[in-house]
Amino acid sequence: MKRQGGFTLIELLVVMAIIASLLTIAVPRYFSSLEYSKETTLKQSLTVMRDALDQYYGDTGRYPESLEALVEQRYLRNLPVDPIVERSDQWVLLPPPEGVAGGVADVKSGADGRAKDGSLYAEW
Repeated sequence: MKRQGGFTLIELLVVMAIIASLLTIAVPRYFSSLEYSKETTLKQSLTVMRDALDQYYGDTGRYPESLEALVEQRYLRNLPVDPIVERSDQWVLLPPPEGVAGGVADVKSGADGRAKDGSLYAEW
């Protein structure tokens, strides 16, 4: 009698154990890199919006009334999405100092929680 080709149950279990071991190493690193990329994107979005606010102030002598004004006047192509909350309408707008015209002088993230370095997203 000829034996048919195929895998035994033991061989399949060994392969599945090897794959599971590799996944336990790779998955935490993957999710860690996702969090790091979100934090980096948030920092970059804040930098770009703050730069646009400064350029607007330098050009007009006043701050814009809203972030949408930066988009309308082409200082930004579109309003960035906060990668932590995944929304573009959650930015916290800070008014300019007393005596300076405009409505938005600075912007911060509306996200709750802490970054990997322990700082609050809302303080960036």
